[in-house]
Amino acid sequence: QVPLVQSGGASVQARGALRLSCAASGYTYSNMCMGWFRQAPGKKREGVAGISTGRGITFYADSVKGRFTFSYDSAKNTAFLQLNSLKPEDTAMYYCAARNIGCGNRYFSSTFYNYWGQGTQVTVSS
Repeated sequence: QVPLVQSGGASVQARGALRLSCAASGYTYSNMCMGWFRQAPGKKREGVAGISTGRGITFYADSVKGRFTFSYDSAKNTAFLQLNSLKPEDTAMYYCAARNIGCGNRYFSSTFYNYWGQGTQVTVSS
């Protein structure tokens, strides 16, 4: 089991910044696949960023590329998503996800992950 505990959501104005955290407890492998997803009301859950923790390779959705940064602190077993230059369309519930195997090309496949955080709300006002 890899329980994931999220923190860091808030309400901010456009062009503001936030940092979301996702702490993994329990047994973790040195190379995990982790992802950040978001879901706005009435919309499907979408992948925004993924990381292969052992290789340090990151992937981003086009909508957030250049604005969001995904990092992983292996000493703390904690993933971070830095959100900069926020836009109202970034408003959503954000979820982190993990699986104790390599990602392959499945960073943005929600069905691939078997552990999920509880979600944290990000609200961006114009």
